[in-house]
Amino acid sequence: MPSVQSAAAPPKSAPNLAMEKGEAAARRGQVVIVDDDDLFRESLQQNLEEAGFAVTCFSSGAPALKHLMGESVVDLVMLDWKMPEMNGIEVLRRIRESNLSVPVLFLTILSDQIFEEAALLGGAVDFVEKSRSFSILLKRIDLILKGLKGENVRPEPQQAGEAVARGNLTLDLESSRARWRGAEVELTLTEFKMVHYLATHAGTDVKYRELYDLVHGEGFVAGAGDDGYRANIRTFIKRIRQKFRDLDPGFECIENYPGYGYRWKDDIGSAA
Repeated sequence: MPSVQSAAAPPKSAPNLAMEKGEAAARRGQVVIVDDDDLFRESLQQNLEEAGFAVTCFSSGAPALKHLMGESVVDLVMLDWKMPEMNGIEVLRRIRESNLSVPVLFLTILSDQIFEEAALLGGAVDFVEKSRSFSILLKRIDLILKGLKGENVRPEPQQAGEAVARGNLTLDLESSRARWRGAEVELTLTEFKMVHYLATHAGTDVKYRELYDLVHGEGFVAGAGDDGYRANIRTFIKRIRQKFRDLDPGFECIENYPGYGYRWKDDIGSAA
């Protein structure tokens, strides 16, 4: 009696299985972890890989920066704060100075609000304590990557190299540089985005939440409710105003609508 052949496909070789697993991980996201705690780093890597991410780990900032400055595609960087030689905030500063747009999430044992504010002002998109559960961390990561796919609020698209001018303000979109009465305003990339959004919506009241979504991505949650995100935006605006006032003590173009948000008031005709 002839044997009945199985309709099942032949078992896949180990290399093919590894390749398919890597391709699936690449589809969910490429994550870089920078942390000098070997045990924590390895545990986090395992959890993320089991959740479907491709993970690359570094125990210090310098090799991580070299990796990021190369041609590697990275969707998210997860940074520890306390590390030898180069701490996390310095790594973040160098990432932003290099105009890399990769989102950065701080994952640290530090819980004081001053560290969270410094991280967010420096351009990080989130700040999570290491004591939080992996399920919470995973939800934060998903929100960040969802925002990265373009669902967050962004300024209206304009051609590269185009400049935006509002009275004494000039914004160079290609270089992300701002000038006030011809003098350069030393804005971070995040601050530039906020000024650009306000200036291109001049005369319109912009909600706190709109500005928060612009910085962190739509749906992102940090801090204690409304007061948390409003305080975060107020800190950003205070810093932006001060940078303009360092050049022009009479700068009053960013007006506050208490309980609602801010608006950019045109300064046409007010130039000295």
